[in-house]
Amino acid sequence: MSEGAGGEGGRAAAEPWTVGRVARWAADDFKARGIEGARLEAELLLAHVLKVDRVRILTDPSRPLEAGELAAYRELIRRRRAREPVAYLLGVREFYGRPFRVDRRVLIPRPDTETLVEVALARTRHRSLSGRALDLCTGSGCVAVTFARERPTWRVDGADLSPGAVAVARDNALRLGAVWNVRWLVGDLYAPLDPARDRYDLVTANPPYIPRGEIAALDPDIRDFEPRVALDGGESGLELAARVVRGAPPFLRPGALLALEIMTGQGADARALFERAGFADVEVANDYGGRERVVSGRWPAR
Repeated sequence: MSEGAGGEGGRAAAEPWTVGRVARWAADDFKARGIEGARLEAELLLAHVLKVDRVRILTDPSRPLEAGELAAYRELIRRRRAREPVAYLLGVREFYGRPFRVDRRVLIPRPDTETLVEVALARTRHRSLSGRALDLCTGSGCVAVTFARERPTWRVDGADLSPGAVAVARDNALRLGAVWNVRWLVGDLYAPLDPARDRYDLVTANPPYIPRGEIAALDPDIRDFEPRVALDGGESGLELAARVVRGAPPFLRPGALLALEIMTGQGADARALFERAGFADVEVANDYGGRERVVSGRWPAR
């Protein structure tokens, strides 16, 4: 947002940077850099700086920006030009209708992951009044907190290898009203648990599932900013998923459900993982875009 930006010469440089003018300039700048949804992102970032709803950006375009506001917006534009995700710039991402705080310690929640919640709710509906759930690789806590809010009579544990991620998840639980029925654990998958004491009716996980060789080709927004540990699924993409499946049985009650998010194209291999481990009623569910997204199976009653 340099002097004379927008090609208006000296006259433009003397004009005030109003809400409408600066939003248009930022949108054009983002578009020229190949950023999708350029106008929406420009307006969201400006609304964030001004601490108003995005609608105000559209309805009050002639309001001039103060120097501090312009400087703050310029800094967000600089960071977005470097492809830092908008969710990190805003510090929040909506998931299942709730605003989750996010930063670079956690993967940004995606709408596709709502399918994991939907499968978990649907396939445990027969015992909706009580139960115990475990969410592995919990990250921001979006799945654990959402399930705890949707099933307030259940007890939910969320676990992650990263202490920073667990701190983010705990904060989200406090803000979103999932406190008394949620416990947070730090450790590698099932390591913080004791099978003599910790047995579950549901285990969910969104493990890293991108094959290691494909990470370099990801959009820079993802590759350069989101936690590598939350992306790298090993050579096959299913290394962590295999560990989740193999390690689950000692922690499952008879008839318990295990549900994992997967990448499109991994459905057949993921189903085979479940079946080899002894799970029954294995299903692959599609996300809202019709792509295979969640594999789930039931631990047979003995």
